[in-house]
Amino acid sequence: MNQTLYLDSNATTAVLPAAVAAASACMAQCFGNPSSSHSHGLVAKHLLDQTRALAGEVIGAGAGELAFTSGATEAIQTAVLSALCAIRARRADGQPTGELLLYGATEHKAVPEALAHWNQVLGTGLVLYALPVDSQGRHDPVALARLLPKTALLCTMAANNETGTISDLGSIARLLLAAAHRPMWLVDGVQALGKLDLQLPARGVDYAVFSGHKLHAPKGIGLLYVRRGAPFTPLVVGGGQEAGLRSGTENMPGIAALGAVLQALQRRGTFASHVALKALRDQLEHALRSAFPAIVFNTPLEHSLPTTLNFSVPGLPSKQVLDVFDAAGLRVSAGSACSAGKAQPSHVLVAMGLPAWRCESAVRLSIGLLSTEAHVLAACEAIARCGEALAALKAEAEPGWTVPVLSSPPDASALAAGTLHWHELDAFLSAHPTAQLVDLREVAEQHASGGLRHGHHTAVSAPVSELPRHDALWFGDGAAPVVLVCRSGNRSQQVAQWLHSQGHTTVRHLHGGLALRP
Repeated sequence: MNQTLYLDSNATTAVLPAAVAAASACMAQCFGNPSSSHSHGLVAKHLLDQTRALAGEVIGAGAGELAFTSGATEAIQTAVLSALCAIRARRADGQPTGELLLYGATEHKAVPEALAHWNQVLGTGLVLYALPVDSQGRHDPVALARLLPKTALLCTMAANNETGTISDLGSIARLLLAAAHRPMWLVDGVQALGKLDLQLPARGVDYAVFSGHKLHAPKGIGLLYVRRGAPFTPLVVGGGQEAGLRSGTENMPGIAALGAVLQALQRRGTFASHVALKALRDQLEHALRSAFPAIVFNTPLEHSLPTTLNFSVPGLPSKQVLDVFDAAGLRVSAGSACSAGKAQPSHVLVAMGLPAWRCESAVRLSIGLLSTEAHVLAACEAIARCGEALAALKAEAEPGWTVPVLSSPPDASALAAGTLHWHELDAFLSAHPTAQLVDLREVAEQHASGGLRHGHHTAVSAPVSELPRHDALWFGDGAAPVVLVCRSGNRSQQVAQWLHSQGHTTVRHLHGGLALRP
């Protein structure tokens, strides 16, 4: 995988080398349990305390408390559980609380799912309600002002993970301050960490969540901020670690790595500045406009993080664009990584009221704080190739043939025999010199990648949409063995299954596709 053209940093980021070194050093030298009273434990506790203090400075926690978690999802669960337990107790005491669990319509699904889950488990009987957003993805202040008197808990993002839209937290804080009944407030700060000043204590935020892997730390480490005096109920209980906020022995390698990232943020110089990131984003925007003249950007850039571009191109479904970009070495996405396997338009863009074609064609491109000029220039060149490839595809109407659905599943043992892994390919081709590699990717994907070669074998182009034209590859007596290849291994497996069902046992397919190519 070509990491130099990775443009999906809102999904996850490459780990900062200093963070890798810190985690490795922690495992090798600072492996003590921070709850132990001997010297090894004291050294580990010192690292834990230092990183917590540093995190408090970076996010501006003030007198608030910080707990290390496994990530933002766990932190969200803990915050929601805490708020709903407090609401239930207040209602039992006859105190007014409001009946709405109000969340931004463009929130990450982790928030409404947590609200629904704990509302049911705790039997609080509250009503989930999505706070509308405008066509730019920003919360509707008129609707918020109207709903606040009935709201028990408000959940809003600081910046959206799909569009990069920056929420006006200052305006929300002023509405809450002026409200006769102030609900509790949870802020998702995942995309904001290192990019925005959240002013958590000044704005009266009760809970805020953060995730390390969205900012060049490893996966499996996150933070929960709790305003001093805010209600709290631990999600994980046991040994009382994290001052009782989150029991369980702390993930010290992850905490050490996060500490290295926080140090880099504080000292400056390691990560690109806001101004530098905006300049890089502007270069990518220009390249996209040149490659796709009809492009539409789905959020105004002046209200967006300098790391994010979300766009749609008329006539080009997002999957088609993603496949061609991936063939060119550009790693982008259609939205949240958590929803990547679901064949549905983005709920974020739907909530913004955008036309259906824009929701179904949306592509997200996101850079990280380690992105460089060279990285972006290479990406711009690849974007130009993608534009040429997709323009040629658009000019030629595809037959649109698809693999027939099998009425019954093929024989499992036959399919296993027809599967090749990359480490087996060289030996198979050597044993079958007449074998043919068959590239099932569409023409635009092949054009963007410059075709496919493996050793002395040049792949035959046979896009799935044109497959009936290439039946000579596997039909007829004594046909040479064929190895089917595609991007992910999905199309090749489907075609292989169909061909096996037709009795063509000389066909093999490459497991994992080009994505697993060494």
